[in-house]
Amino acid sequence: MNIKLVGGAALGLATMLVLSSCGGGDAGTPAEGGSTGAAAGGEQVTLKMVAADYGDNPTADNAGTKFWKSVVDGFQAANPNIKVEVQVISWNDIDKQVATMVQNGQVPDILQTGDYSGFVKDGLLYKADEVLSPEVSKDMLTKFADFGKVDGTAYGIPFVSSARALFYNKELFEKAKITEPPKTWDELKAAAEKLKAAGVSQPFGLPLGQEEAQGESFLWMLGNGGGYTDASGKWTVNSPANVEAFQYVKGLVDAGLTTPNPGTKDRKTVWEDFAAGKVGMVNGGPMSIPIFDKGAVNGKYAVAPIAGKTGPLDTTLGVMDWIMAFNKNGHAAEIKKFFDYFYTGDATQKIVDNYKLLPVTNGGIEKLSGDEKLKPFLDALPNASFYPFKDPKWSEVNTAIKQTIGGAVKDDPAKVLGDLQKVAEGS
Repeated sequence: MNIKLVGGAALGLATMLVLSSCGGGDAGTPAEGGSTGAAAGGEQVTLKMVAADYGDNPTADNAGTKFWKSVVDGFQAANPNIKVEVQVISWNDIDKQVATMVQNGQVPDILQTGDYSGFVKDGLLYKADEVLSPEVSKDMLTKFADFGKVDGTAYGIPFVSSARALFYNKELFEKAKITEPPKTWDELKAAAEKLKAAGVSQPFGLPLGQEEAQGESFLWMLGNGGGYTDASGKWTVNSPANVEAFQYVKGLVDAGLTTPNPGTKDRKTVWEDFAAGKVGMVNGGPMSIPIFDKGAVNGKYAVAPIAGKTGPLDTTLGVMDWIMAFNKNGHAAEIKKFFDYFYTGDATQKIVDNYKLLPVTNGGIEKLSGDEKLKPFLDALPNASFYPFKDPKWSEVNTAIKQTIGGAVKDDPAKVLGDLQKVAEGS
């Protein structure tokens, strides 16, 4: 799936827009600098929007165009004096095309994409509280909304999110006489040993290749209370907790309990192996579900929280995309009406159904809590952990992780993580 997420994760993605439990509606008093437009006098206002396409093949299925048409049609029926024109662009092209629009002075009113920070620097965006009603703002997941802030002020508005959980093959578990998913690292190793004894070639799927090694690695670090940085933002790639986590994972690899040569295996390949019934357990996201449902494991797998050293993770890898409003054309009141409609309507369910992306509101989580496949992801979202993507060194560290982290389960974990720490510290 083509989803571009915060921290450079390609996910995607999956799961979906936002549902809100709050009431929608009236935009209230126009924010400072906004146009009263339709809100004041009945004159029609046109909002121009640019959005990324989450479809697997945008040029073939026009999924994004169809999705936004359904949203816009409903909004315009409720707000006949506000017209919304949406241009859907593939992830491969959207950043370049929007940059050209801005350079040419053809700034959209609304943009949905993977990053907002550059536009804040140039003073191009409304503050979030100028285009979001208080009800919608309060319903946003706090940890996600906080990442939309620059110097304490929110500009980026969370649009969709994704998370990670543990998928396991129920049929293979039954064959290996495993009665429940592992909650701790000891239980995970014991389950992997039983799967191997039962003839499973890959008891645990371990993708540490370049596609998304930084995500898989982060999950193991979180499982031991570690991470790429500490609470103060200091780089801790080679912390004792992280080294211990990779020593544990190396032990799994050395015992033949994982994907062979994990440093050369991308996520897509390992997920396809799970879909084919060759893998007992694997970490994945909601965007994994369509892949698995098309495979031999359809109806034969379940989802659980990721096992940590001493118990299930109470956090997860959180990733998200953004929506934002440009201030050049005014129209703050009309944009607020559109955002209220979007966040309080049924758009979220459509995104979940089509793309398996997750909500960014408490109301959205509540409304989807009955979905057993999504529940482990939803439960972990409010306490999600994020890549240190705001640190200017993250891009370089991220690239280095993808290129070298496989060595941490082949050679000396302390040395590999130490070398990555040097990259982070710039030495």
